Amino acid sequence: MPSIYAKRTHRGSATFMGALAAAISLTAAACSSSSSPAGSASGAGHTHHPMASHSPMHESAAFGSDCGMIPTSGMGSLHSMSMDNVVTAASHNPLLATLAADLKTAGLTGDLHSMHALTVFAPSDTAFKMLHGSEMNMLHSKTELAKILKYHVVSGRVTPSELANGTPLKSLEGATLKPSKMGSVYEVNNAHVICGNIQTANATIYIIDKVLIPMH
Repeated sequence: MPSIYAKRTHRGSATFMGALAAAISLTAAACSSSSSPAGSASGAGHTHHPMASHSPMHESAAFGSDCGMIPTSGMGSLHSMSMDNVVTAASHNPLLATLAADLKTAGLTGDLHSMHALTVFAPSDTAFKMLHGSEMNMLHSKTELAKILKYHVVSGRVTPSELANGTPLKSLEGATLKPSKMGSVYEVNNAHVICGNIQTANATIYIIDKVLIPMH
């Protein structure tokens, strides 16, 4: 028959082991609880990449103070323009009716449609209305009109970042255009881009608020 001392020793050992198991269980739970937020934060860090998500948008999206004047759907909308060659696209846009008509008058439609990639700094209708005197008279000559309009066209698609770099661009007319960026406003020569980076089937369009006149 076990002694009273043996029974007490057995009970003491069982109590100690039970307490030890409980302590281990509490420690494991605490570690699991403390590591969970860190793991969640780590996962969030791998989910968000601002540079990766916003950088491509800058190069593909239209921008500018007057982009809201372009229809959101139908003829003249950004989607509709993307499927047409540049002169056709401009003729459907409510900001570029004068430019489209002048390109046809100057006999440049065929030349521009045959080019696979170009950039057009397109004066808005309002920009043409601002001309006066000798500048307006030049538009009445088909030869002079063609020279002026070619001054607004550059071979190849120019991106917004390339405009911001300020590298001079040689126009089809032969003279040089000087792009720049002042704050959030893109410019070419002394004209502001009021809606830019508009894509057509064969061109990138930057609508500007002035008609550019070659110095010579």
